[in-house]
Amino acid sequence: MTTEAVPAGGTTGTGARTGRVEVRYFAAAAEAAGRHEEHVDLPPGTTVGDLLDALAERHGPALAEVAARCALLVDGVLHRDRDAPVGSAVRVDVLPPFAGG
Repeated sequence: MTTEAVPAGGTTGTGARTGRVEVRYFAAAAEAAGRHEEHVDLPPGTTVGDLLDALAERHGPALAEVAARCALLVDGVLHRDRDAPVGSAVRVDVLPPFAGG
């Protein structure tokens, strides 16, 4: 993401409001990120792809590789399109493919 991250509810230099999202990692995504959850400040206009790129930059290539195969639930709604806006979501779940049914 190219704009500054500021505390939730703060503003960027342009006066636009930012939001804080809880990111939860499951299975291989948690292993690759080295954690099960974290909070991330997002500037306005952040897309699913922007978020994934920022998380990969933060946690390294192992997470980038896993995230490329993951489904993302944005406030419980499945998003596979990298251009989909995160909007005012409060939670994003990173779900790698699971074996079995």
